[in-house]
Amino acid sequence: MISLGIESTAHTLGIGIVKGGEILSNALRMYKPPSGQGILPRAAADHHADAFGLVLREALSLAKVSLADIDLFSFSQGPGIGQCLRVSCAGAKYLASFYDKPLLGINHCHAHLEISRGLLGMEDPLYVYVSGANTQIITENRKIAKGHSRFRVLGETLDMGLGNLFDVFAREAEFEYPHGSEVAKLASRGRYFPLPYTVKGMNFAFAGLLTSAVRSMGKQSKEDICRSLLETSFAELCEAAERALCLTSKKEVTVCGGVAQNARFCKMLSLLCKEQGAVFGVIAPEYNADNGAMIAYTAQSEWNRGKREKVDALKPNGCWRIDEVA
Repeated sequence: MISLGIESTAHTLGIGIVKGGEILSNALRMYKPPSGQGILPRAAADHHADAFGLVLREALSLAKVSLADIDLFSFSQGPGIGQCLRVSCAGAKYLASFYDKPLLGINHCHAHLEISRGLLGMEDPLYVYVSGANTQIITENRKIAKGHSRFRVLGETLDMGLGNLFDVFAREAEFEYPHGSEVAKLASRGRYFPLPYTVKGMNFAFAGLLTSAVRSMGKQSKEDICRSLLETSFAELCEAAERALCLTSKKEVTVCGGVAQNARFCKMLSLLCKEQGAVFGVIAPEYNADNGAMIAYTAQSEWNRGKREKVDALKPNGCWRIDEVA
């Protein structure tokens, strides 16, 4: 089976093609907001619509297939920004209808989890899911009865996602390039100082940490603030993840989502796993960033599990939680 997946939940339009679990292509284009601003939903959606044809042709060219060769189409149904989600939904519906092929709507969070587990060859990991809007500690029961939720959220952010924490701070601090990657780069040259630390059981919060970090501007160097911001937020997640690991007795841990590209966070989690006797794994950065390949990969897995959907019934769901996936 050859499946094509379209991702457009936020700033990235991605189209990937997978054949029998092998990733053939993973093309994308990213919307970049004006300096000092976050994602502008309408502008991002317009960007995705304008880039759709180009990205589609690139994905097909890299995979060396034609649209007629595709057996299964899929798209990121949610969660995400409504205007952006409509682009992948409309595009996928058109292609599936035109070529008379089946279509599946895929949960964006599930796609991050599934491609991580699959590419790493893990059986039953504890997932540490860290993206812009979502930050959760998740387990999966792959044998659960059909119609019931397959995923359980053991802990999650009580206010904002880890990626949003870094992006908002970068904008508030008026960095030239307001993005989490700039925070990470500056942090590598800084020294730690204490900032508010909030963990409640296996849940965590970052709003107080953000406020304190912003108020430290002018009192501490930007490198020191970035270092302290990263170390504190990562420590919160590691504490919650270790508690979840002890609770579940899992022997595998993977981190997935955009922030999983941070080497320091991966190092902290790997040390935690070593102490607890668990195997740690993280996939290549290109598959942890938002991408179409993870949508196609998950769609193929879901199809093999027996999932079928009617094209006309599919519509974007911006608030589709991972623990609502059946």
